[in-house]
Amino acid sequence: MDKDLISKKDLLEQTDITYGQLYRWKRKKLIPEDWFIRKSTFTGQETFFPKEQILERIGRIKELKDHHSLDELAGALSPKTKDIKITKEDFIKGNIVSRNTISIFEEQFGTLETITFQTALYLYLLERSLESGEVGWEEGKQLLQALEAHFSKLEDKQASLVVLRKMGVATVLLVTNVKDFYVDEKTRIAVSLNIDSEVDHLMNKLMTGGF
Repeated sequence: MDKDLISKKDLLEQTDITYGQLYRWKRKKLIPEDWFIRKSTFTGQETFFPKEQILERIGRIKELKDHHSLDELAGALSPKTKDIKITKEDFIKGNIVSRNTISIFEEQFGTLETITFQTALYLYLLERSLESGEVGWEEGKQLLQALEAHFSKLEDKQASLVVLRKMGVATVLLVTNVKDFYVDEKTRIAVSLNIDSEVDHLMNKLMTGGF
C-alpha cells in the first residue's frame, strides 16, 4: 500500500480516537471529505487517508478541542469561511511573516491596510518559499501572480505550490490531487509546499497570536 496513505484502522489505533469521533469530525467539516479515499484491497473496499495531513489535522483537533467547541474548530480549520482581518503591523508583530515578504507583496499589489485570511495565506506561502533560499524577490512576485490568478480553482482540492528551477529560471506551479510528479534531469524541484499543511501551520500561528 502507498506509504503516503494510512488506513482507517491504523489511523484510529495510532491516534487513539474512535470511529465515531472520526466521522463526527467529518460531519463538522473538521476533516475534508476528499481525504476519505476508498480503495480496493484483498479484503474488499477500505478507507485510506493522506497520512501526513490527517495525522497533523487530528493532532491539532485533539490539542484544541478541550478549549474550543467543534463549531469554533470548524471555523478555525476551515479558513475559507473565516472572516479574519488583521492590521499589517499586528501581522508583522505576530511574527507571521517578515517585513521583506510584506514589501514584495506590496510591490506587486499595492499598499496593504488590513490583511484577510486569503492574503495572509499568500504571504505565508511566500514567506515559506523565501525561507527555502530558492526564491528571490522577482520570483516571489511570480509566485504571488500565480496564486492570485489560480487560487480560486484549488477550492476543495488537495493542492501544492511547487517551484521548479531549470538553468537558473524558475517556474511556479499550482498542482492539484497529485501525489508524485517527475521532472527531467536538468530540472530541480526548488520548493514544494502542501497547501493544506501550510494552512494548518498558519492557523496555528494566528490562533497562538490571538488573532
